[in-house]
Amino acid sequence: MSLEKALTILGYRVTGPNGFNDPEIAENARKMVNELVPQYDAFQDNPWPLFYKEMDEQYPGSKFILTLRPTDEWLASAVHFFGAESTPMREWIYGAGSPLGNESTYTKRFETHNKTVLQYFKERPDDLLILRITAGDGWEKLCPFLDKEIPEVPFPHINKATNVSRRIIAVSFLKRVFGMKSNRKDS
Repeated sequence: MSLEKALTILGYRVTGPNGFNDPEIAENARKMVNELVPQYDAFQDNPWPLFYKEMDEQYPGSKFILTLRPTDEWLASAVHFFGAESTPMREWIYGAGSPLGNESTYTKRFETHNKTVLQYFKERPDDLLILRITAGDGWEKLCPFLDKEIPEVPFPHINKATNVSRRIIAVSFLKRVFGMKSNRKDS
């Protein structure tokens, strides 16, 4: 939520999460992603982290943000925030709809996702920003990465107890706002 608010302050049209209660999210996600991309500049939360490779290919020159925090903090926050509540989105992503009682499954998926993202962008440091919001990262890292001036307002810290990194999220995708072209044949 903090990253979403920060991107909004910087002037981006932001969406996410999307489709988390759709019982057919696994079948509908790709279509939903394709429909939403033209309407927004920045994409955060689920299902966006699952599509970072496709989005990178489709929109070359886009920027990605990986929000990181220690796994134990992330897991404690996920269990605290979601508990035993199940959603189709988490069922699809983790194979278990709720983190409570599925902590090892959630931990493995979270850590694997973060490692995969870091590996994918390892040769392209200008395309991926690692942001540790809960450790104090804010405007001083985000704004230079996005070629934006630092706003004269404090970096937002929304819902600190469960902060933006509580979900698998990790990757926010930002299209180039000007001169962006899709590689898709039907665009």
